[in-house]
Formats: sequence, structure tokens, C-alpha cells
Amino acid sequence: LYQIEGYFSKCAKNIIRYRARKYLLEKCFKNHQRFCPRCRSRKLYKLKEGRYRCSGCHYSFHDFSGRWINHGRLSPVQWLSLIKLFELEISVRKMAMQLNMSYRAVYRAVMTIRLALLSRTEDVRSWMFGEIELDESYFGGRRKGNRGRGAAGKVPVFGILEREGRVHVNVVSDVSAETLLGLTVKKVRRGSIIYTDKFRSYDSLMFCGYRHLKVDHGKYFSSGKVYINGLEGFWSWAKERLMKHHGISKKYFPLYIKELEFRYNNRNADLFDHIANYLCDLVPKWD
Repeated sequence: LYQIEGYFSKCAKNIIRYRARKYLLEKCFKNHQRFCPRCRSRKLYKLKEGRYRCSGCHYSFHDFSGRWINHGRLSPVQWLSLIKLFELEISVRKMAMQLNMSYRAVYRAVMTIRLALLSRTEDVRSWMFGEIELDESYFGGRRKGNRGRGAAGKVPVFGILEREGRVHVNVVSDVSAETLLGLTVKKVRRGSIIYTDKFRSYDSLMFCGYRHLKVDHGKYFSSGKVYINGLEGFWSWAKERLMKHHGISKKYFPLYIKELEFRYNNRNADLFDHIANYLCDLVPKWD
């Protein structure tokens, strides 16, 4: 009886492994058309142990070579489990306990997911247009003293929100007019209506081809359609979620804020499917 139970248990595990691998391969290769991750050639020949070699550049590779999902030497089943727990915003320590993996291995896998999200969001070139809110916020820092723009030890983040649409955030070195206007011009289409507070760095927006309306927070928070409550709501939402990490280094903070941008922009979508797609992307060659 125990031998029969062991046999069926082994069969079930093999089926799960097969289905997990098949699911990820479908994400990597549309219509099952394999290609070389280096030169994109489809002229391949098969080697032993499931590897392939490109007839053009002679590069030898396997199914996940050159992709984010190849980092960490994790199995397809482990990756899919991690994606689900990441979608549910489970902490790394709890992930490691549930999956019976080391903390370091899970942490590296989660950081790989964040890098994959960052690479996809940085690759998006779509314009934002219509009614746009601009604002900057400050994250981190433990020193007592001034809050907001006068705070010490904080990381400034600039945000662009398309009403009833997406948000785009960038960690910036300063909040000068040159920095904020430069990011706005790259992302927001000319002719859009832009709402800001009365911060002086936004004063030149009207000369950049935008209709600029300002709200004076010293007197009121909104005046009809002139408000930036949508973006301020995103800041509050982001800070609440970052608190669970109990401190984030400045080096890795951009990965965390870009993760929150991804979650906000896909709040009504299937995050699991999106994350799996991003992990199966080829790793870009960053300068």
C-alpha cells in the first residue's frame, strides 16, 4: 500500500513539474518557435540533455538561457510558487518558510522579479496625456526635524499621474525645475492640462506647451477640478506598503518604488500572469 501511495505521489509531482515547465516555455516562446537568445536566429540544432546550438553564432543554450527566470537555478515549480507569494505581498521570510528554501535564495529571486519589473517599466515609451497631476514626495530618513521639502536624509521621488489612468514615478537627485520639467517633457504629451501645487519648480510648465493650473495648499486642497489628490493618495498608499519592509537601503529603493508603480497600474489586472511574462523576457543589455 505504501509503495502504491509513493508511486502515485511521484506521478503527481512529475505532472506538476511538467505543467509548470510547459507554462513557462509558452511564455518564453510564442507558438513554440525557439530562437537563439543572442542573435535571434531560428536555425538551431539540438544537442544532448535538451540543449540547443545556433547555426549562425554557434551559441549553445537551453530553454531559459538569457532570461530573468534563469537566475538563481530555481525550478519552474519554485518560480511559480514565488510569483504567487510575491503577488500576495508575502514577506521574504515567510516565503522561505512556506517553500522550505533559504532566506538568501528567496531574497535573490524576489530581487530578480523586481529587476524584471523595472526593465519592463523602463522600456515603456507610451505618452501620458489629458488631465495630469504632478507632485514630488520624500521617503525614508530617521532624523527628527523638518518634514517634506526641508527634510534631511530623505529620498525625493517625482510622480506623474494620469487621471483615471496610470502613474509614473522616478527617484530624482533633486527637485529643481530642470529635473522635474525634463522628466515631464519626456513623458507628458504637449497640450495636456497639468495640475500642481504652488512649488516654484513648476512655474515654467506653461512655456513647455502645457496648460498649467495650480492649487494653493496653504488655503485649500482643491478648487473644482484643480487638485492633486490622486497623486497624494498614491504617495500615502505607497508609504503604507513600504512600512512592512522595516527599512530599505537607498541603493535598492528604486526597485521597491517601481514595484509599487507596477502594482498600482495593474491593480485591476492579473498580476501573476504579468509577472510570469516579465520573468520570461530576455535580460536587456543595460549600459
